[in-house]
Amino acid sequence: MWGMIVALVSGALMSLQGVFNTEVTKQSSIWAAAGWVQLTAFATCVVLYFATGRGEIMGMFSVDRKYMLLGGVMGAFITWTVIKSMDGLGPAKATLLIVVTQILVSYLIEVFGLFGVEKAGFEWRKLIGAAVAIAGIVIFRW
Repeated sequence: MWGMIVALVSGALMSLQGVFNTEVTKQSSIWAAAGWVQLTAFATCVVLYFATGRGEIMGMFSVDRKYMLLGGVMGAFITWTVIKSMDGLGPAKATLLIVVTQILVSYLIEVFGLFGVEKAGFEWRKLIGAAVAIAGIVIFRW
């Protein structure tokens, strides 16, 4: 149950963040807005690190697959793509496409066991569910 609540909060925060960042971009620039997002995220992480207990920071540099450290780089491009998609499509359409793409890519990662994720078997019902989500986008856009 806790995982579902956190996922719902995450979705709501992503939508709000996309709208906020798009508006900031209109009064500055896309990379200024993206940089501000990353800078304030870093500051928040530092504060929470000290507030919630300190784990091993240097442990992240001993990660076996160094490409796993590219999350921050991806974060900058995620911010950019969310801003551009929301500006071009509006928040609802952009979020629908983003979420369905997340579902499809995540399912492929699970099915093929990519990036150290435990491999899951292919299930037709999950593919049908993704197709229904895509149909929902078509209906929503229509």
